[in-house]
Amino acid sequence: MSEKDSKLLNKELADKYRVLRENIRSMGRVVVAFSGGIDSSLVAHVAATELGENALIATSGSASLKRSDLSLTKHLADRWKLNHRVITTDELSNTEYRANPTNRCFYCKTSLYTALQEIAETEHYDYILNGTNIDDLGDHRPGLQAASDFSIRSPLVETDFCKSDIRMLAEYLGLENAQKPQAACLSSRFPYGSHITQERLAQVEAAEDVLADLGFTQYRVRHHEEVARIEIVAQEMPRAIEAAEIIDERVRTCGYRFVSLDLGGFRSGALNEGVIPTVQIHEPG
Repeated sequence: MSEKDSKLLNKELADKYRVLRENIRSMGRVVVAFSGGIDSSLVAHVAATELGENALIATSGSASLKRSDLSLTKHLADRWKLNHRVITTDELSNTEYRANPTNRCFYCKTSLYTALQEIAETEHYDYILNGTNIDDLGDHRPGLQAASDFSIRSPLVETDFCKSDIRMLAEYLGLENAQKPQAACLSSRFPYGSHITQERLAQVEAAEDVLADLGFTQYRVRHHEEVARIEIVAQEMPRAIEAAEIIDERVRTCGYRFVSLDLGGFRSGALNEGVIPTVQIHEPG
């Protein structure tokens, strides 16, 4: 731990940062699954710093990733000089994924990790890393089972990082997306059992782009067939009510017949309410 780290970070976080760097440095050659969210961003940044070209930072340009998030990964990769590659995955070709069961994320992550494993085996990388942190372990996350099946390493879990640790360290490192709101994939906007198609994903994305264009910062458009149910953080609710007419008009042009504003406000993982949490994580060694 450098003197600078100990002065600007509290001792506990500075120690975690030191161990994180040492842990990733010891891995040799790694592939990092990078979505542009702050968790995978921190792992990607540290891996690139410690391993240089021996860290391949890979983003899946799938239909369930918003185009704005894909653009963000390219922007960050350029800014941070990452060894970045956009790969192709096709979870929509899987009928089980399209059926949108409660373990949909398992099929999505299986598609991703299959592609990353092929790269790792072909190009002789030692490990595949993701951005899972300890706060993720208490939520309903079937993707953790896929990570375990593929022996994916989760360095933030291995070094006991929670979400607040990640944001604090990202601020210290000057990562511009340190306070980026959590953003789940577009498929999370559909109630379980509601089939997912390329067209429906594009419809939701277009509706959320309307809210982004109007300056809203944290929101979800939940897809209920003809109805777009909008969740917005409480502090932005008054402005949403004031802009109700233009929101209604523009979201309808995305293909919805009705547009509603959820008075319960924004709730990350709202469609997981009532689903039993799934905790599964690979332990190295």
